[in-house]
Amino acid sequence: MDAQFPSSREDSNTLQANKNITNLVYLLQAVALFTAFPFFIAVIINYVKKDDVRGSLAESHFRWQIRTFWFSLLWGILGGILAYVLVGFGILFINFIWVIYRIVKGWLRLNDDKKMYAD
Repeated sequence: MDAQFPSSREDSNTLQANKNITNLVYLLQAVALFTAFPFFIAVIINYVKKDDVRGSLAESHFRWQIRTFWFSLLWGILGGILAYVLVGFGILFINFIWVIYRIVKGWLRLNDDKKMYAD
C-alpha cells in the first residue's frame, strides 16, 4: 500500500501525525541555527519516533534529518577546532549554509508529500 494514499481514516491520521512530528523536527532544526540546543532535541525525537514512521513518507525525512544532525555536528566540531588556524571559520560558515539548505529542501519536499530519496 502506498503511504501517500491511505485506505482508512486511521491510516490518514497516522500519516498526518507522522507529518506533524517531521515538521516539528524541521522547526527545531531551524531554531537550532540560532542556538544549538534544539538540534539535540530534534535528533532525540528522530530516534525515539523512528520505528513509528517506518514505511511512511516520514521515514526518508527522518533519515535526512538524522544525517543532517550528525554531519553538521562533525563539521561543527572540526570547524571549531580549526578556528584556531582560521580555516575553521570557513568550515563553520559552509556548514551553516549546508544546514540551511538541508532544512529548506527537506521541508519543501515534505510539504509536497515527497520522499527525500528516490525509491
